[in-house]
Amino acid sequence: MVPIMPDQPNELILTESRTMRAQTVTRVDVLDKVKTLSLLPDNVHATTEIVASYYEVDTEVIKKTVQRHREELASNGLRVIRGDELRDFKRSTEGQSVPLSERINALTLFTRRTILNVGQLLAESDVARQVRTYLLEVEELASPDVRSQAVGAVELSESRMRVLKLAQGIVDASWLETKARVLLAKALGEEPEVDPLDVPLYVPDFLKGLGLKRKQIESVQSWFGRRAVTICDELNIDAPEKRQSDLSNGTVRETKAWTERHRPVFELTWARHYAADFPTQTTLPSIPSQREAGAL
Repeated sequence: MVPIMPDQPNELILTESRTMRAQTVTRVDVLDKVKTLSLLPDNVHATTEIVASYYEVDTEVIKKTVQRHREELASNGLRVIRGDELRDFKRSTEGQSVPLSERINALTLFTRRTILNVGQLLAESDVARQVRTYLLEVEELASPDVRSQAVGAVELSESRMRVLKLAQGIVDASWLETKARVLLAKALGEEPEVDPLDVPLYVPDFLKGLGLKRKQIESVQSWFGRRAVTICDELNIDAPEKRQSDLSNGTVRETKAWTERHRPVFELTWARHYAADFPTQTTLPSIPSQREAGAL
């Protein structure tokens, strides 16, 4: 194995940034530079046990990594075979050096690219650390344009986070937190970890989802939010604080920071005040009971 020198780049950036992982995941040649990689007889795939052996960790560590990052790993070649495909695969390995148990009913297969992706994510493996160090050395050779774009994206995220910090105490706190989570995830090239109920809900989007046209939305939305606040008061539900909203004409105005938690309130507002006026353009949503709406 190649020792890690103390002055080499911080390899943990790959465990934290999906964007960086995507930029280096094609460099599968790095695997054999760090350590000899054994594959199944087809010379294309590896099992969970083979990957665990390569990275010198327990198989449970690999399984947990797959559970946490299944979508990303699947995009890089991870797949599970069952049924006829598994039986055919077993037959193709009969008499080979890596026999497969007849008792298994599903088999997880890793390609070289998937194995490299696992190494980008494993924080507790010395072999994976060496793989990441090699990858970052390769990345250092990237063109100035590529590095400049990455730096620009980070600087943009930082400036937006500063703006959000200035808005503390001015706009809705939960809306601020959701926006911050989304910005951080984008900066790291990852999917934001946001509670689905905290996703912003905008009046125009809600009305558009009901089939209203642009002019109809413009005529309805001016009073829709106020009526929704009134219904919140009736049901003893706390209406949200304000947030900044960008309008289609380029202006900015303050609106209530509604989220998916308030969808029952929106549906009740629609059913009570507007549904009768738009019987052909929309499908009536089910009217939530007071108990359902009060659970917000």
